Amino acid sequence: MTEPEIDYAAVFQALPGAVALLTPQLVYVDVNEEFLRVLGRTRSQVIGCDMRDDFAHSPNDPGAAVVRNIEASLRRVTETGERDTMEVQRYDMEDPDRPRVPGERYFTMINIPVFGSDGRVALLMHRIEDVTELIRARVVALSLQEAMLPALRPVGRHPAAARYRPAVDALDVCGDWYDLVELPGDRIAVAVGDVVGHGLSAAQVMGQLRSALSAASRVTESPARALEVLGLYARSVDGAENTTVANTFIDWNTRTITYSSAGHPPPALLHGDGTVEFLDQATDPPLGARPEPAPRPQATVPFTEGSVLALYTDGLIERRREDIDAGLARLARSLASHRRADPETLADALLADLLPLGGVTDDTALVIVQL
Repeated sequence: MTEPEIDYAAVFQALPGAVALLTPQLVYVDVNEEFLRVLGRTRSQVIGCDMRDDFAHSPNDPGAAVVRNIEASLRRVTETGERDTMEVQRYDMEDPDRPRVPGERYFTMINIPVFGSDGRVALLMHRIEDVTELIRARVVALSLQEAMLPALRPVGRHPAAARYRPAVDALDVCGDWYDLVELPGDRIAVAVGDVVGHGLSAAQVMGQLRSALSAASRVTESPARALEVLGLYARSVDGAENTTVANTFIDWNTRTITYSSAGHPPPALLHGDGTVEFLDQATDPPLGARPEPAPRPQATVPFTEGSVLALYTDGLIERRREDIDAGLARLARSLASHRRADPETLADALLADLLPLGGVTDDTALVIVQL
């Protein structure tokens, strides 16, 4: 059987994404139809032109900054011979599907080297994808999620701090949440949770589960029982399966923390001497992971005045290709080094110490309670 002859020029034109080929000197040598559609240009307006020509006479135009970012990325590809994925770029231009309607547009871009027979970079492939609708949906989801998270207010008489950081690399937000509930007596319930999934659906599920757990904690006698009630409710909520939750009841009369976890990373108890104890003796599967409801375990630990309790979601500690124990050890070291800080200062210090400089790749929720 003979191999079919492939018309690579036709394949290039038929690519669903917008793609351009440039020389290392940044001159367009070919573009596909989708690229022309996105830019609103004709081939004669693009081929043979320098990529930088559009803003040569208006260097302060916002579009010129985008072009400079693209140029810097293409230079890196030429020098290193390695592909380069750019951050999302904002560009003010007409919508190709709605001519004469200006607006903010957002693009992801990746630049790829094409090598010649001598092994050197001969061409640069510049691929762009319009992610404007995804960005707009992310903004809506973030607004919904932030509206559903409780504004931190005094809970009893004990200082506390809470932080939420959305992922910067993802186009969708996730379903992380936190909650603090005042209970009868000198007690509070503190919980964090993480819904599987992204976007508006995850934010909606997060809001339903947070409200349900907040109510259950007020009317049940223990964190384990509150999680059991939440698990029953979660069975009726699409998208709630495999949600993880850590729930704690703090009692200052008995100076104890009673806790239960549904598959969530363990809360961290920072003692006055700087040692850190992870509350991992009452861990059970996530919500909906069992075919039938079952009682959940719980455990109780004592605390002394001046201790600190930290609850968090996995974005604070987990990193790709790294064992979770490494993240927990990092958290313990950071807590110990800032053990004399107040909750607000400690929360900021933990985020500064533990989140990557380039931003988090997963949402992160954090609650700090002074005991």
